[in-house]
Amino acid sequence: MAAVRGLSLRAAALRAVAPWAKGRLLAASRGPQARREASSSSPEAGEEQIHLTASCVQRLLEITEGSEFLRLEVEGGGCSGFQYKFSLDTVINPDDRVFEQGGARVVVDSDSLAFVKGAQVDFSQELIRSSFQVLNNPQAQQGCSCGSSFSIKL
Repeated sequence: MAAVRGLSLRAAALRAVAPWAKGRLLAASRGPQARREASSSSPEAGEEQIHLTASCVQRLLEITEGSEFLRLEVEGGGCSGFQYKFSLDTVINPDDRVFEQGGARVVVDSDSLAFVKGAQVDFSQELIRSSFQVLNNPQAQQGCSCGSSFSIKL
């Protein structure tokens, strides 16, 4: 697996942190997609959750091996200021939150969670691409026309 460097965000300010564990980079985009019902088996309720759609769970069960899981991060960049980053990972850090449903796991670091809490993680399969994406993010004020970046609510 190739080493991946990430930039985590806290509140509305950017700050650099140490590179996180090795992972395989996956496509990250938000495209026009039908909204799907989602749920999470995380014991905590409310907005502090990430919800997984059925297609996300199914695809993760197909592509992950052993202790692998999907890592979701928010980075500075894109046309609207922030962008989603997905990768497969095997290391859970002390500040990570684990969201599990049906044996599929999505892990989000605490800095990124502030930007995606209450959102849905989906897997979209279209003619031109297949990718994991974040849908219905209550922390996002707007997205760009390409759908891969967003601005936050202040």
